[in-house]
Amino acid sequence: MRTILFFYFLSIISFTQAMAQVPDDIISELVILNVKTGEEKTVLKEKRHFEAPNWSRDGGFLLINASGFLEKIDLEGNNLGKIFPEKVSTINNDHGLSFDGNTLVFSKNEKGMGSRIYVMPLTGGEANLITENYPSYWHGISPDGKTLVYCAMRDDQWDIYAIPTAGGEEVRLTDAEGLDDGPEYSYDGKWIYFNSHRTGRMQAYRMKPDGTGVEQLSFDDVDNWFPHPSPDNKSAVIISYLEDQKGAHPFGKDVKLRLLNVESKEIKNLTDVFYGGQGTINVHSWSPDGDWIAFVRYHKGI
Repeated sequence: MRTILFFYFLSIISFTQAMAQVPDDIISELVILNVKTGEEKTVLKEKRHFEAPNWSRDGGFLLINASGFLEKIDLEGNNLGKIFPEKVSTINNDHGLSFDGNTLVFSKNEKGMGSRIYVMPLTGGEANLITENYPSYWHGISPDGKTLVYCAMRDDQWDIYAIPTAGGEEVRLTDAEGLDDGPEYSYDGKWIYFNSHRTGRMQAYRMKPDGTGVEQLSFDDVDNWFPHPSPDNKSAVIISYLEDQKGAHPFGKDVKLRLLNVESKEIKNLTDVFYGGQGTINVHSWSPDGDWIAFVRYHKGI
């Protein structure tokens, strides 16, 4: 119970705490990385805190969140402005786009309640509340756009839930002891990838969309978070903490990005160790062609 309450406390104050942990002089670097060649390109590097890039489904721009707002950044690093700031505000770093690129999904920190999930057309319109219950942190949408999956605390337990994108009753998909987080659909819709602390160490898993057929994918002695499945359904990018974080996902730690072969379970490094963690690659950030991923590397100010 003490561990569960600890995670609940973290979730309720996640946005505030994350901001408090970040030094005032932090430098954020938005990077795109070719997973096949290892080529890296810095898109944007600024002395401020931003995080959690999404790649648009047409490949033309990236979304980042900063100070509770979503910003649109083109691949040359030009800031194209905030996305509907009158509606998309006080968000945390769990946001993204439907597979057709038409729907924006975001998790909004609401005063006195914690995070709840909203959807709205990317072109504008009403922001519709989908999860009445809280805290709820969005991570994935089905390829047909009909179902959202998310991490939520209910009855003192962190698990993965599904709900219709149009709203309705939520369905619990996991019930293992410990935190289950980061659920994300594969491009073919056959799997939901997620990370879990059920063994006492954070590892990558996948399950069928109804919550059956759970399969562990990583087994090593680092903390593996947020498996983001690739467009070809053959691999997933994960962020790995070098040290045991006891189920937490803090900012400002030694991490690296790795590529997990979802069939053979082989894992290879995509980056060297860098300063990152919370905010680096929380959400889906593959390019549409499956060649690149986007992430944020941080630097301590001088």
